Amino acid sequence: MLFGLRSILLVSVILVASQAKAQHGYWQQEVDYTMHIDFDATSHQFDGNQKLVYTNNSPDTLNTVYYHLYFNAFQPGSMMDARSRSIIDPDGRILDRISKLKPDEIGYHKIISLKQNGKSLDFEVKGTLLQVKLDKPILPNTEATFDMKFESQVPVQIRRSGRNNFEGVDYTMTQWYPKMAEYDRDGWAISPYVSREFHGVFGSFDVFIDMDAAYTLAGTGEVQNPEEVGHGYGSRGSSSSRIEWHFHAENVHDFAWAADPEYRHTQSELANGTKLHFFYMNDTSIAQNWEDLIPYTVRLFEIMNDRFGEYPYPQFSVIQGGDGGMEYPMCTMISGTGSFNGLVSVTVHEAIHNWYYGVLATNESKYPWMDEGFTTFAQNIVLDSLHKKSHTNPHRRSYTGYVKNVNLRGEEPLSTHADHYETNAHYSSNAYSKGCVFLAQLEYLMGSKEFNQGMKRYWNTWKFKHPTPTDFKRIMEKASGLELEWYFENWVGTTKTIDYAVGHMGQGSKGTEITIERKGEIPMPIEIEITSEQGKQKYMIPLELMQANEQALGDMKVLEAWPWTFPYYTFTIPAAPESIVEVVIDPSNRLADTNRKNNKLSARKPNFKSK
Repeated sequence: MLFGLRSILLVSVILVASQAKAQHGYWQQEVDYTMHIDFDATSHQFDGNQKLVYTNNSPDTLNTVYYHLYFNAFQPGSMMDARSRSIIDPDGRILDRISKLKPDEIGYHKIISLKQNGKSLDFEVKGTLLQVKLDKPILPNTEATFDMKFESQVPVQIRRSGRNNFEGVDYTMTQWYPKMAEYDRDGWAISPYVSREFHGVFGSFDVFIDMDAAYTLAGTGEVQNPEEVGHGYGSRGSSSSRIEWHFHAENVHDFAWAADPEYRHTQSELANGTKLHFFYMNDTSIAQNWEDLIPYTVRLFEIMNDRFGEYPYPQFSVIQGGDGGMEYPMCTMISGTGSFNGLVSVTVHEAIHNWYYGVLATNESKYPWMDEGFTTFAQNIVLDSLHKKSHTNPHRRSYTGYVKNVNLRGEEPLSTHADHYETNAHYSSNAYSKGCVFLAQLEYLMGSKEFNQGMKRYWNTWKFKHPTPTDFKRIMEKASGLELEWYFENWVGTTKTIDYAVGHMGQGSKGTEITIERKGEIPMPIEIEITSEQGKQKYMIPLELMQANEQALGDMKVLEAWPWTFPYYTFTIPAAPESIVEVVIDPSNRLADTNRKNNKLSARKPNFKSK
């Protein structure tokens, strides 16, 4: 009897430990799509048959699932329509255009039937979401198969997806299919499609698209029947008026494609075998730019592979889609006209998104700065190299954009949901500029060597996953040995700012005493450069919160750490006041100091005084 009780207790302990591991360890869901699409290019409509094998790797039992129905946003009276017509600074591509769409111009998804493991399900369409009541719960570590039949209409292109855009591309098919919503540590990610940003489940896609044989298709994944469709590898092997294209992709969280009869297709290949494809309209006015783009794109991938982590997919396609620039796994949809430098810049930005969005797939809606900001940071570095600028700080425009937004007032925290910003301008400044500056200052805090090692470690640890700000913080703390909670808390969670000033300078008992004042709310370690008759000398005032002083480099002298509660810091240098020419805070301009006018003090200015 005692033995039996001990056995029962042992089993109970094992079960509790197993449940705790499942609850506190990382997990993510998995999807495997097979879709057959019958596309009518005359009516701009298509019929779809979707088989979805959904694996519940969470510790939770699921009684309901959700799908995104993105096309439903392009209907008069939708949330996207209402938001565009009520926000202070509407997106110029949307404005009131949705409200004016005719029945044959709107987008929609009509769900004809949906089954779970062969059993019909009840569901309810709620705008851009489909709520599905399950026949049987999906238990942890089990899978369910969903079979869906649906009918869709491609809207006139207004934002990202659609048909007949202003550059003449027939179809830009993004956010185009009923897509299972992500369920993660925060629960269901079911934000309505109001304007921006996405979050998807990693898995595989087998997509079969049957349409008019005149069309050339490009998109996510690899074409499985290149000989049949002609896809740049030879003439088509079929004389039929219709052709079925078969795309396959692994380890992606979305699938996008585009189609036009006039697409030209060129390609290149990296030394490691990655294939680069370029699809653009047969227009002589843009052809040279697109041909010249090829070596820049090759170099872009080489820089990114070396600096941030090697691109893991077999191909990448740069596709003229006609709506600015937007990222998707293994491809991007971009405008194809305009200047060559503009074409290079948008290609660089959108391609880099395959690192920050595609592979490191943070929830863009909750953390758009980890998507746009990280991409902008890498873009600045790549463009600086491509154009051989060798700037000391290639992120200057991002710093300027951030400070400008602060001075305009109304700034909102980086933690704001992408759709909940009061203005589009504040969203853009935060996601792109402040997000970029976040990384640039982090490199300043850590030192370039440790920062670069941390970025690589982040890539290797979190690729094909959904990292959060905390996950990134822990990686960078391990890489640097620094305490960084204070920086993330201030820069991400608040609108507090950085502002340091040279206070005063005067004779002390052991030399010249210099006082630095912290006027802003965010404390930072401070670099100071002092020019005297003997030359220049740099000093580092560490921040006590960081619990380390190793960020000082070269011949920089490290001073005693500054506790953040003290607004003033005074130190002494072994020189006479009259020998000092200038004192400068942050000579490398890597602090996002919102008032740089008080960062410099000349010994000849009025606030020089003797003590």
